[in-house]
Amino acid sequence: MFWRSKDILEFPEWALVRGLYKSMGYSDYDLSRPLIGVANSWNRVVPGHYNLNLVSDYVKQGIFQAGGTPVEFGTIAACDGIAQGHGGMHYILPTRDLIANDIEMMIGAHRLDGVVLLGSCDKIVPGMLMAAARMDVPAILVVGGPMEGGCEFDGRQADISALTEALAMLKTGKMTEAEYRHLENCAGPGCGSCSFFGTANTMCCLAEALGMSLPGSATIPTGRADRLRAAQESGRQIVRMILEGITARRIINRKSIENTIRLNAAVGGSTNAILHLLAIAYEADVELNADKFEELSRTTPLIAKIFPAAAENVPDFHAAGGVPAVMKEILPLLHKDALSVNGKTVAENVAGARTMNPKMIKTLAQPWAPEGGLAVLRGNLAPNTCITKPAAIRPEIHKFTGKARCFDSEEAANQAILDRKVVEGEVVVIRYEGPKGGPGMREMYMAMKLLFGQGLALKTALVTDGRFSGTNNGCFVGHISPEAAEGGPLAIVQNGDPITIDIPARNLHLHVSDQEIKARLAKWKRPEPKFKKGYLALYSRLAESADKGAIIRNKF
Repeated sequence: MFWRSKDILEFPEWALVRGLYKSMGYSDYDLSRPLIGVANSWNRVVPGHYNLNLVSDYVKQGIFQAGGTPVEFGTIAACDGIAQGHGGMHYILPTRDLIANDIEMMIGAHRLDGVVLLGSCDKIVPGMLMAAARMDVPAILVVGGPMEGGCEFDGRQADISALTEALAMLKTGKMTEAEYRHLENCAGPGCGSCSFFGTANTMCCLAEALGMSLPGSATIPTGRADRLRAAQESGRQIVRMILEGITARRIINRKSIENTIRLNAAVGGSTNAILHLLAIAYEADVELNADKFEELSRTTPLIAKIFPAAAENVPDFHAAGGVPAVMKEILPLLHKDALSVNGKTVAENVAGARTMNPKMIKTLAQPWAPEGGLAVLRGNLAPNTCITKPAAIRPEIHKFTGKARCFDSEEAANQAILDRKVVEGEVVVIRYEGPKGGPGMREMYMAMKLLFGQGLALKTALVTDGRFSGTNNGCFVGHISPEAAEGGPLAIVQNGDPITIDIPARNLHLHVSDQEIKARLAKWKRPEPKFKKGYLALYSRLAESADKGAIIRNKF
């Protein structure tokens, strides 16, 4: 039987390579088996990755058990939460491409036969899936699992995002400093990807729906023994995939991507999922645009609600049946024959799934809402699309008209909100935060949380060419394309201009005449780049717009 690494491990021609491996303690026995990369993004900076060394131990056990030899290497992982609300967020989205490139380089340089991808958080999971699709080797994703919920806060189990909501309460006298310090100590009771349904847990769930993780594994909390058993089985399964020739693109294809879009709609996943699925599809040579998300979301009911759409968190979702239970419920809408890493189809994988909490996971006949959690809007303020999340927005503000209050950076908007200069009835406009203009398309997480904490979540709105965290709620629209830095209409909005967000009509409208918009754009001048050296300067030149997934094109 042949596998890639045999090309460079035959004796005597490749004794040099064999000698290099043997210098690290590998034996003839090790080198006679498939060499399987374990791409581990473990570090002690990111809570979602803190346990990945233990998870990796069980993956490697499984690889050994099934007849492979694991060769582990590291890749970077940055924490959205630690980077939130300051200049660090510029760096977060650009790490996605670095991670994909890192893994491509390691697989390609060493002719690895397959790879187990260990990651849990926002840009790491999509970056790893991009690499798998790009290289088309056998690959399987193993996540570290969600964090358990913390102490009680605002009628629910706390999560890390509660600290930002509570900050405004502290500032306005609704919470004491002692209460705030207690919340700081108990909001995150242990490591894991944050317990709310943000981008991290969304992407872990979508990886399972895509077929790239073992069924039921995406939502197992970090401290559970099942998490380690799933890791070990993933190690065994990657060896089987190599022996059976199941490569990434046999799994990542149009059918599985469409299934994944439907799952995201059915569970009200993060708006960032659109960016990442567009990028994964690009690497897999699958044509995809934002209109497909709108089409599938319109025809996929909202089946499950998870915080911020409801009080229950991701561990609660796992107990309710998780991804398999939802996919079984929406199975009539899915491509049932799409393949998974375990060699089975979607239909086979969900056959035994059960909904354990019908108050959390509804049915196709009686869903939470007739349409999915995301919506794609257009209008004279967003000619090339923008994105919002109806599942996280109260129905009474699905249509909102207010006067623009404009800011040219996230920092300026946050300070104005803290200074209570944003008032009821305004639409906060935050621009020059797109992929190029940011650069890095920062999340407007802090601004939304501050508005929430001041009681303005239902009385104001926010539009931006930046992004949002999956935990944001209120009335918000992001991913506005073209972005302000590319001369999109968002660049010429002035204070006091009326703006209407109409989610049912899928429209974002600036109440200014076409002639006036053209006249303002004629006077507009492109701002100087914020970064003039380093990777962010390169990224700002190369990144495509949000409606294309903020990808860096690598096909010529």
